[in-house]
This record gives sequence, C-alpha cells and structure tokens, in this order.
Amino acid sequence: MKETIRIRYFTDEIEKLEYIDGKSDWIDLRCSEETVMKAGDFRLIPLGVAMELPRGYEAHLVPRSSTYKNFGIIQTNSCGIVDGSYCGDEDMWRMPALAMRDTVIHVGDRIAQFRIFKNQPEIVFEEVEHLGNASRGGFGSTGVK
Repeated sequence: MKETIRIRYFTDEIEKLEYIDGKSDWIDLRCSEETVMKAGDFRLIPLGVAMELPRGYEAHLVPRSSTYKNFGIIQTNSCGIVDGSYCGDEDMWRMPALAMRDTVIHVGDRIAQFRIFKNQPEIVFEEVEHLGNASRGGFGSTGVK
C-alpha cells in the first residue's frame, strides 16, 4: 500500500522530491538557499520543504554518503528525527550542520536524505530483579574484528 505525504515547497529553485523505485527507499533533499560557511561555523541549512507525514510515521534525516567529502560538513545531531506533529506551513525541514572546512553549498545541491518509519508501538516497562538471559560480557565486549 502506498502512503501519501503532503508537501509544501518554499522555493521553485530546487527539484521536486521523487521516489525512485528500486534504487533506494531514501529520498534526497537539497539545499534551498546559498549557504556559505567557514570552518567551525554552525548553520541550520534550509532544505526548502515542509511535509505532513502519514499518521503514525516519523522521518529520519541524515547526510548523504558524499556530503562530507563534497562539502566538508557534518550533521550535528547525527540523525534528525522529524515527528508527525512538525507539519505546519512554516515548519521547513533543516539540516543542522557544522563546517569542518570553508565551504559553499549551492541551491539545489543534494546534502541530505530521509526515509519514513512507523512510530514505535506503545510500550510498558516491567521492572524485574533478573532478566534470566546469558550475559554477553558487557558493553563493547564483541571485540574489534
């Protein structure tokens, strides 16, 4: 079953989003305003879209694999989560970025990607004295190789 995402574009200067069936289920996002950054600068890079996600879904926003190589920026929150309530007319998606070198990101440059996930089901925590499972040896115990 296909889900529908209502989308508002803030500019005509970026390409419309498209889902490319069979290639990937991640959808590229583009910079919507010329962004000049010096090494060490932080910016909320505008992505030029606001969306109403399907009920019960959230979006995960991450850099494209080539973003650091091409632009020298890293996303400061590692993975941005856009919940379904962030869907107003002025709720433009942005990528929080830190420049590791001087860079210019042009309108239309693909810098991020997203996909949607179903929200976590409602859960209840049950407190116990013992879990009753074999221990794996603690955090980081699986070794390097």
